[in-house]
Amino acid sequence: MKNLIRAAAVAAATALALTACGGGSSTDPSNVSPTGEIKPREISWLLSRPADGAVINIMKKLADDYAKDHPGFELNLITTPDRPSYIQKLETLAAANKLPELFDTDATPFAQQLAKQGKMVDAEKLLKTLDVYDDYRPGALDYQRFDDGSLYMIPFQFELEFIWYNKALLEKAGVAVPKSLDDIPAMCTALREAGITPIAIDGQDQWPLERYIAYQPFREAGPDFVTKLKKGEAKFSDPAGQKTVNWMAELGKAKCFQEGFSAQGYSDAQNQFTSGQAAMYNIGTWELSSLATDKLDPAVRDDIDFFTLPTTAGSVTAANEFVSPSGIGMAVNSKTYDPLVSDFLKFALEKYPAEYAATGALSPTTDVETAVPANATPLYRKALDQAKDLGSKQAMPWDTQLDPTTNGRLQQELVLLVQGNITPEQFTSTMDNTIAQNAPKFFK
Repeated sequence: MKNLIRAAAVAAATALALTACGGGSSTDPSNVSPTGEIKPREISWLLSRPADGAVINIMKKLADDYAKDHPGFELNLITTPDRPSYIQKLETLAAANKLPELFDTDATPFAQQLAKQGKMVDAEKLLKTLDVYDDYRPGALDYQRFDDGSLYMIPFQFELEFIWYNKALLEKAGVAVPKSLDDIPAMCTALREAGITPIAIDGQDQWPLERYIAYQPFREAGPDFVTKLKKGEAKFSDPAGQKTVNWMAELGKAKCFQEGFSAQGYSDAQNQFTSGQAAMYNIGTWELSSLATDKLDPAVRDDIDFFTLPTTAGSVTAANEFVSPSGIGMAVNSKTYDPLVSDFLKFALEKYPAEYAATGALSPTTDVETAVPANATPLYRKALDQAKDLGSKQAMPWDTQLDPTTNGRLQQELVLLVQGNITPEQFTSTMDNTIAQNAPKFFK
């Protein structure tokens, strides 16, 4: 995994340099209504999504439906679920000016460079022209925006991230749901003393641990902290930065995560929680089918509940503001955008929300009602209802914000910090120096 991340970082730097020299697209990114004949052909979508997931299955169905009235049309799905490998592929194709008609990307510094070079269609203007923009949840669109507020990616999901917990295990340890993030280290200590693993985490994929370092700054300084940090305008040595660095070290000292967490994967963490071995599990609504239906082991089913990201004393963000991502977005290649791509997107985006909501997932739009499965527990509806009461600020995952080299180094150093292999001072020095060296290459 670490080698993949390093390779992705190198690919990013190379791709940025090459795309800067590659020339502009043949289409104006703001021209979202191309004129001319619709000529059916195969178009491709470069994806980083589960091959058997709802998004892909629905888009396959919609593409087949569209092809019935447009013989010769086909949607070729190029799927690479492994994120580091996907990033390498995306950046290599971008460097060679060979991006397909549609491609997945987060609102990363690299994606913003592509947008500045005119390689992506203006998604806000496109959605407004298709008369669907106002149907989207503001939070779903905001998650896809760049720092300047521009929108070049279309969301296909909307998720809420919670901390799921086992009521029986907390009761056994004599602890309650934390009122503050600052309560969690002591809570972990009490759980450990009761013989309970406090938090199950997927350490292998690295992003789950990176979620934790984003929490304290979001409460302490708001979403602007990471926006400034990634550009070198804020530092880990600043008060908000020091608070999260020291908090992460405290989580490690309190043994909040399972033994050997850095080598354990997604299914390992989920199994530890759903089998009643771990007291807490930080994951999003994409796991509702596993955590809030009768698929969950009856031995723990009645003990499972969740709470949203705790606040802290003096929080500048509210309790109803937390991580609410709309997943990786889809960008439209301006170079290959023509009447066919435009017409297919109009067809698909009008029908997609209802199809997606029917799977039991939260739609990125508000014009459809999510279907609650027949085998759902009361938690399913409780989780969905959280989407009705969200504040205007959201905690952005840092892996979508930092430049690739800084992000890769952060993920490595975080593990060392939590394991106690380095001190908060060493972590702070390393990360501030890393940002100072790499941020100028991406944020000019």
